[in-house]
Amino acid sequence: MRFVDLPSFGGPEVMTFSNGSLPSPKAGEILVKVEAAGINRPDVAQRQGNYPAPKDASPVLGLEIAGEVVALGEGVSDYKIGDHVCALANGGGYAEYCVVPAGQALPFPRGYDAVKAAALPETFFTVWANLFQMAGLTEGESVLIHGGSSGIGTTAIQLAKAFGAEVYTTAGSKEKCDACEKLGAKRAINYREEDFAAVIKEETGGKGVDVILDMIGASYFEKNIASLAKDGCLSIIAFLGGTIAEKVDLRPIMVKRLTVTGSTMRPRTADEKRAIRDELVEQVWPLLETGKLAPVIHDVIDFAQVAEGHRLMESSGHIGKIVMRVG
Repeated sequence: MRFVDLPSFGGPEVMTFSNGSLPSPKAGEILVKVEAAGINRPDVAQRQGNYPAPKDASPVLGLEIAGEVVALGEGVSDYKIGDHVCALANGGGYAEYCVVPAGQALPFPRGYDAVKAAALPETFFTVWANLFQMAGLTEGESVLIHGGSSGIGTTAIQLAKAFGAEVYTTAGSKEKCDACEKLGAKRAINYREEDFAAVIKEETGGKGVDVILDMIGASYFEKNIASLAKDGCLSIIAFLGGTIAEKVDLRPIMVKRLTVTGSTMRPRTADEKRAIRDELVEQVWPLLETGKLAPVIHDVIDFAQVAEGHRLMESSGHIGKIVMRVG
């Protein structure tokens, strides 16, 4: 099979194509003939040498795929050969075939093709786990979503709105802010022109928001804490603005009884990911099938254009997802 090889760390140009043997599914796994794969920031970080693959995971890039089940490992009863699935992979998605745990695979939503399905797993797993399971966002609450025009952001805006939350978001241009508001954000804040903490204070009458989903990290930490309401929760999922927050006053965390949490999806156990999968199929997939939710896809590229896809991701010039046709 053909796959994207990473002989060294560096820029997009270090990625090459190689041929390798077909992987075999172990117990509890399925082999998928990959038709499309999503490009995500963790892929870029891994290519740069900043996000090493966990032990026993495939060193090949790619964390989400869509395609046809062509082989089953021992004990798999979730799917059968010929089923079309999208899946959260533990690596190996930039390839013509990919092995994934059956508990991380989901059926194509009715009416979806491989390209649309491949745009779902990484962002929906991440947003559901962090915004709903961990931060406990519920109907009637308010949420601030940073990076609203990203794949994560466009998913989070729609999910939060669909489940009855009031949504605020940040983005870096008028075009991106307009896109976020069309998706359901009550107010999109251009962080290049406005102080998001001041805007949130004004919009909420000084109360603050109940939940913040943050992919920026250190550079936003103090303003995030200031923007939270009493008993609010800050959920951190990335560190685009650094990992070390210096000289931060921690007293508001105590005074407002705040919770600061965070997670990354890749190290979670198979059982944890299966539990997220099950909730998505039950509560979110029906919304995709009725059109209440839909992935926002900025561009669809060919397998040979993988470097171009990474350059687009690094430029932050996209709104939503970047998907690659593989097979």
